[in-house]
Amino acid sequence: MKRTVLILIATVFCTTMIFGAAFAEVTGDFANKELAPIGQKDKVIRKAVMAQNEKGFTMDYIMMMDKGWRGQPEDTYFIKEIRENKCSDHLRDIISKKPYLFEIFVMDNQGANVCMSGTTGDYMQGDEDKWQKSFNMGNGQIFIDLPEEEDGKMVQQVSVPVMYKDEAIGAITFGIYPDKVD
Repeated sequence: MKRTVLILIATVFCTTMIFGAAFAEVTGDFANKELAPIGQKDKVIRKAVMAQNEKGFTMDYIMMMDKGWRGQPEDTYFIKEIRENKCSDHLRDIISKKPYLFEIFVMDNQGANVCMSGTTGDYMQGDEDKWQKSFNMGNGQIFIDLPEEEDGKMVQQVSVPVMYKDEAIGAITFGIYPDKVD
């Protein structure tokens, strides 16, 4: 009995490692080719991030906004203001042209929301890997999170830095349906 259980555990572990690694590699190539250029070249996103960074929000202000954001209706003024700005409209346009995307949100140099295709659960993303690893203390890098099941579908988040003159000035997180990536 113990031997059967150990064989089963080993089989599941090896299968997960093999398919998980292949999936991550495909997504890594995809992220470099399809998503990173958006963070490097998209002028609408870069302009919105730069404008928010220039406001010089303090961390106290960001945390106050985050506390007020959580649990509020989507039509609350400050949520609506971010969700319905020019950059957010641009994100929805990007999604409409790429069937593998279901959400995009952009963060500034402290991890606060700049624009979003829908509504996030919180305003401050700076305490999460998606911002910390993609912003990478201003150095920028691609961060590929593990796939997970959400509402019966496999989804994955990939984050890339928003770059300006070889420096990360913010980050973008893309919600992806991995099964729709070619």
